[in-house]
Amino acid sequence: MTHMLGFSFAPRLKGLQNKQLYIFKHHSKEERKDWTIVPDHYVNEKLLHQNWDDFLRLVTTIKLKENSASDIFRRLNSYSKPQTLYQTIKAFGQIIKSLFILRYLDEIELRKAIEKQLNKVELSNRFTRAVAIGSPREFTQAEKEEQEVAEACNRLIRNCIICWNYLYLTHKLERMIDEEEKEQLLNIIYSHSIMTWAHINMLGEYDFSEEKRKDSVGILPPENGRMNLSKNGGHKITAKPLNNYGPNFASV
Repeated sequence: MTHMLGFSFAPRLKGLQNKQLYIFKHHSKEERKDWTIVPDHYVNEKLLHQNWDDFLRLVTTIKLKENSASDIFRRLNSYSKPQTLYQTIKAFGQIIKSLFILRYLDEIELRKAIEKQLNKVELSNRFTRAVAIGSPREFTQAEKEEQEVAEACNRLIRNCIICWNYLYLTHKLERMIDEEEKEQLLNIIYSHSIMTWAHINMLGEYDFSEEKRKDSVGILPPENGRMNLSKNGGHKITAKPLNNYGPNFASV
């Protein structure tokens, strides 16, 4: 279904030896005898031909947002006996899944891209739990409105940390004179995620006094229009993981 809607579903696959592959019947046994991977199931072409128009109408309904995909599939799954349309969707999905499995086996870059994207998602989930100190996996608020406020606060804090990381690294890059060190830092930034929080004291105090609000690394608010160099901001930067850049400071 995702294929017809214009985007691809690319999961990380395990147990590939147990996956089922489907093929069209026009491939003869003689043609398949030299294949390294031989599918052991056939695509139900007759079912697809008979119900293709209904399948396209379903896709159009979802694309035009006449009805949500969740509502449609909930209704299709509610019947005790699988409906013809549901079987058609499944038959078409078997084609797309077989093609994806073959690509997944053959293309190293595809597997790397999927792994990289999943790592980003998992990192984002860990980031959310780190910010939500106390009960990171559940809402303690009973009302939906309060839960939305709690989620918005969590998101705001995460965005503040990410923004500070960008500002700090941009500041360091602008002040670097040695091109080799600058290239090393750029490579570190490129190979790591900006969603890092090891330098943040999540259990710190909320202190908004004038003394604590003074800039300690040379990053001034945007309205000042310029950037001053602080007395402790001129130390030499070496190539270390992103988590090692930046001093500890209290929660925002």
